[in-house]
Amino acid sequence: MSAASTLASPGRAGPRRTLRDWLAIDQRPSVVAFAQSGVGRALIFAIGLVAVGRYFAPWATWLAVGAALAAAYLPGYRHPVLFAATWLAALVETATSGNDFAEHIGLVIAQEGLGELSAVGLAIAALLVVMAGSSRLLDHVRRHPKSLVARRPVLAMLALEAVLAGLSLADVMAGLPLVLIWSLLVVLTPFVWFLPYAIIDQRAAASPSPVLQMAALRPFWSPTYLPFGKGAAFLQKFQAKNADELAVTQLKGVKLLVWSNLLLAIQGGLGWLLAERLGTPSVARTVDAFLQGQPYPLLTSWTALAWSTARFALQIAIWAHLFIGLARLAGYRLPRGAWRPLESRTLMDYFNRFHYYFKEVLVDFFFIPTFFKVFRQHPRLRMFFATFMAAAVGNALWHFVRDIDLIARVGLASAVGTYTSYLFYCVVLATGVGLSQIRAGQGIRPPDTLAGRLYSFVFVWSFVVCLHLFSDGSLQHGLGERLAFLASLFGVI
Repeated sequence: MSAASTLASPGRAGPRRTLRDWLAIDQRPSVVAFAQSGVGRALIFAIGLVAVGRYFAPWATWLAVGAALAAAYLPGYRHPVLFAATWLAALVETATSGNDFAEHIGLVIAQEGLGELSAVGLAIAALLVVMAGSSRLLDHVRRHPKSLVARRPVLAMLALEAVLAGLSLADVMAGLPLVLIWSLLVVLTPFVWFLPYAIIDQRAAASPSPVLQMAALRPFWSPTYLPFGKGAAFLQKFQAKNADELAVTQLKGVKLLVWSNLLLAIQGGLGWLLAERLGTPSVARTVDAFLQGQPYPLLTSWTALAWSTARFALQIAIWAHLFIGLARLAGYRLPRGAWRPLESRTLMDYFNRFHYYFKEVLVDFFFIPTFFKVFRQHPRLRMFFATFMAAAVGNALWHFVRDIDLIARVGLASAVGTYTSYLFYCVVLATGVGLSQIRAGQGIRPPDTLAGRLYSFVFVWSFVVCLHLFSDGSLQHGLGERLAFLASLFGVI
C-alpha cells in the first residue's frame, strides 16, 4: 500500500467512525462511569420515564421504569422486585381495563344475558387462578420431572387451551358455567407460550428460583402474548455480573428506548405523508375497490401494500426495542428483538432478523422437537420439514391462539375460516424460508457486491410485500379475493 493511500484511508472512513463513536456511548469509559453515579442513574431514570411514557399509562410507566431500576440497583431484592412488579402490573392493568380481558369476557356475558356479572371482577379472579395455578404447576413439574406436562409442555398447554375452548362453545355449556370457563380461557391465553419456557427451565442444571420463574411469566416490561426474554434461565444467562456490565447494559437499553421513539416518529411522519396528505388507502380498502369493479390506480394499490408492510415492520421494531430496552434497564442484556431487517440477504436471514423472539418461540417449540425426531436419514428433507413445522404450523397456531376471542365473536367455524388467508401466508413463507435454508446449507449465497446486495434487497422485500397481502390483519376478505387482487397488481386480471 502506498503512503498516499495509507493517509487517504483514515480520511475516507473518518466521518463514519466519528458518527459510530458518538452513538456508541456504552463504549466510552467516561460515560460508563457517569452512568454509575447518582446523577447518571437519575438521568437514566428520567430518560426512561420520558421514553416509556409515550407508550404506557402514567402509572405503568412509573412502575415499569422504577421496578426495572430497583431490580438493577438492589440485587439482593432483584427477584422479589421483579415478581411484585410483574403481577402488580397485571392486576392493575386488569382492574383498570388496560388489557382486553374484560372486553373479551364481556362478549360472552352479553351473549348469555348475565349483565349483572362484572367482567372486570371475573378477569381479576381468573388472573388470580392463573397465578396460583402456574405456581402449583411449576411445583408439580419440579417434583415430577418425568410427567407428561414436564416432557411435553407445549402440547400440554395447547391441549388445555383446546379443552377450555371446547367447553366454552355455546352448544356444550351455557350460562354462568360458560362465562367462568370463558373467563379462565381468556386470561390463560397470554400465558400459553410463557409457561412452556418456565417448565423447560426446571431441567436446567442451575434452575432459577421459583420467584424469578413466576416473575418471568409475562413480565412487566412486555405485557404481550410473546415471551420477550423467553424464560427465567434465559434471563439469568444475560444478567449483568458487575457494576460496569450493568452500566453498559443500561446504556444500551437507553439507546433502544430512544431508537424506539425515533421509529415511532418516523412511522407517524410517514403515516401523515402517505395516508393524510397523499390519501393512500388501506389494503382492505384497495381490495374492496377492486372487488367492486372500481380499482385504484396501480401505483396507488402498490403504494398501499408497501406502506402497510412498512408500517407493520416499524411496529414490530418499535415494540421490540421498547420491551428489550426496559429489560436492559433491569440489568438483562437481552438480544435485540429486531435487527436491521432491511439488510437481509436471504429469506432465512429475514426470518432471523425481523422478529427475533417470535422466531425463537417457533424454533424452540416446533423446529427443534421436529428436527430431532423425523427424517434423520434425509438431511435436506429433515431441515425443510422442521422449518415448515415452525414457520407454517407453529406460526399459524400462535396467531390463532392469540385471537381466541374470535370464537366468541363469530363462532368456531367462522374463526377457523377467517384464517384461510393467513394459513396460506404461513405455507408460502415456510416454503420460501425452508428452501432458503437448504440453499444456505449448500453454500449458495448472494454475491457480496453492490449488485448482489441490491438484488437481495429487491428479492427479499418484494417477496415480503406481496406476501403481506395475506397477513395484513384484516379478516373480511377470503383467500380467493386476495389472490385475485394480487394477480391484478401484475396485470393478470
